[in-house]
Amino acid sequence: METDAQLSERDRSSRSPEGPEEGSRSSRTRRGLRWLTGGGPWRRAGVLAAACVAFVLLLSAFVVQPFLIPSGSMENTFRPGDRVLVNKLAYRFGDTPRRGDVIVFDGTGSFVQEEPSQNPVAALLRGAAAAVGLAEPAETDYIKRVVGVGGDRVRCCDKRGRIEVNGQPVDEDYLFPGDVPSQVPFDIVVPRGKLWVMGDHRVDSRDSRDHLGEPGGGSVPVDKVIGRVDWIGWPVGRWRSVHRPEAFARVPDPAPGGGHG
Repeated sequence: METDAQLSERDRSSRSPEGPEEGSRSSRTRRGLRWLTGGGPWRRAGVLAAACVAFVLLLSAFVVQPFLIPSGSMENTFRPGDRVLVNKLAYRFGDTPRRGDVIVFDGTGSFVQEEPSQNPVAALLRGAAAAVGLAEPAETDYIKRVVGVGGDRVRCCDKRGRIEVNGQPVDEDYLFPGDVPSQVPFDIVVPRGKLWVMGDHRVDSRDSRDHLGEPGGGSVPVDKVIGRVDWIGWPVGRWRSVHRPEAFARVPDPAPGGGHG
């Protein structure tokens, strides 16, 4: 019969000894936890602040990004200084931009032919500030309203001065008071996979009309869309959601085979 001492000795010998690598990893983990939880209130506050900043940046990068309105091109829907919230998941699961949506997009290759050069460190700091709505967006980021999607024929204007989409006049009640739909006549077919976009303050907006003679013809590739503007988040007095207007409800689908490849 085995004695208690023999049983105890056998139990100890059956345990796998902790190797030097495992012991070192465990020691580093313990030291890291002590560093995070120790060091007094200032260190804990710093760790908490860093975690909050990381969370906000991740949220901004993948879910919802604040966007500072830099100009009056979208008045009166948005005003300079407004912070809007851009839903980055709006078009991630099969949906695509629709007529009337307000979108934020990267204009490189459509509105801007070459990305402006800038100091990498300054660009990183500005990008981080812009990601949380504390600085103006990058020079290549724009906010406009979708007026035509791939295959649509968009022209200006009918006898009453209205824009037509696929032959249907559009009453744009969101335009800045006193603006006409366009002082520049145009008649285009939007290429498939692209968008025709315009600002709500037409006389103060550089949009698709201003790039008709450039590569891309002023249309914006769908894959350059950053997200859809769904809310005004600041100032507090202007908190509200942003809805797709009814102006385009009667616009028919484009004719089969319309547009360019």
